[in-house]
Parts: sequence; C-alpha cells; structure tokens
Amino acid sequence: MVNLKCGVTVAKNKLQSCYFSFSLFTVIFSLKKMPLLFEKYITPDTKVGVWEIDETEEWFIERLWLCREELLELKQLKSRKRLEWLADRYVLHHLIGEKDRFPCVKNEVGKPFLQGSDLQISLSNSADKAAAMFGNVSLGLDIQYITQKIERIERKFMREEESDCLDSAFRLEHLHVFWGAKEALYKAYGKRELDFKKHILITPFDFDLKNGKTKGIVEKDNHRSMYDIFYEKKDTYIIVYAVEIN
Repeated sequence: MVNLKCGVTVAKNKLQSCYFSFSLFTVIFSLKKMPLLFEKYITPDTKVGVWEIDETEEWFIERLWLCREELLELKQLKSRKRLEWLADRYVLHHLIGEKDRFPCVKNEVGKPFLQGSDLQISLSNSADKAAAMFGNVSLGLDIQYITQKIERIERKFMREEESDCLDSAFRLEHLHVFWGAKEALYKAYGKRELDFKKHILITPFDFDLKNGKTKGIVEKDNHRSMYDIFYEKKDTYIIVYAVEIN
C-alpha cells in the first residue's frame, strides 16, 4: 500500500529544494551581472559612481531617451566611444535618481552640463568602466586603468616637487593619482588652454592605498581655485575626485 502522506512530503521537500536552488542561482547570477560597481557620497552634496560596461548600445539607448542634441553628438562618435558615451550618461542618470533624466549636452568649450539643472557634473571612462559625479560646486572626476605607459609622459605633467614625493613602492599608482587629479581639475576648470604642469599644482602627499586625500590648485591669469582631492585604488584602476573648496 502506498503511503500518500509520505509521498506528498517527499515531493514537497524536493520542490522546496529545487526552489531554493533556483533562488540561490538567481541571486548569484544577478550579483555577477550587476554592472554598478559602487556609488557613494564624497561630501553630503557630492556623489560618485562607477559602472562596469557590459551592455549593448541598444540597451542604453532604450533607457536614456536622448534629446536631439545628444543624438547628433552620438552620431559623430564611432566604435567603442559610442558605448562609453552612453554608459557615462546612464550612470549619471542612475546616480541622480530622478525619474525623468536631464539631457547631458556640451557648452561652447566642450564641457558637459545638464539642461534644466544647476547640478555640476563630471564624466570619465577607461577600458570597460564608466564613471560619473554630480554636486553643487565645481568638481571633476577621472578614472584610469593602471598602465606603465603613463611613465612616458611624466615629465610633461609633473612638477619637480610632485615627482620628488612619489612612493617608490607604489610609484606607478602614485603617478596615476597625480595624472587623475590634474585631469579632474582640468574638467572642473572647464576651459581650454590649461597647462597641466604650469597651471595645476597638486600638493605633494604620501600615497594611501585605501582612502587617500590631498589638495589641488588651479592658477592661471587672474583665476585661482582650490580643491579637495580624493582618490582610491580599485583593482586595476585609480579613481580621483576633485571638489572645490569654497
């Protein structure tokens, strides 16, 4: 005689086990495919995020609702640049968190800004990473894949006092922070003809693998502005943020 109660119990246990396995697989798969590597506030009003680009152009276009100016700019780009351009704007929209996105276009000197918003923004990308930042003051962002090639241009952007402070144990990473900081300040300044070596000074600092900080100055003609510089090493990348000190 068949024990129906026992059979039902066994079937129920198998079903629960199967459901648990499927749920666990779904969670693991979702985590593995999550393209947002991190997002955080640098200051109470300044937020930054990094996205791992693992999508197609069509995926981003379907979610961005690009305006006419944006579509025209995108049309001028080719190959990988198109995907990076789209990813930058998507992560920015994600960070801001509004249902309707602000179109991201460029001013007369090529600096990106948001139509209909007073927020200051900065965008950057490197290899398969896209990064964005926004806040209420002048700011800049740079993300760089760590490579030996940067040593070839060191003399073009490093002052003597900056080179003298490089940590021999982390010289390559330290050098990338200086480059990233100057890129970030260039973006924050937002105008052309700014010489990295002549017009930008990064205060010499001891390299910190986790949460490094220093200061930077942009000085040209009658303009002078000072910034807090924050930097982090993430795997094979260096990320640098600059926030103006009022």
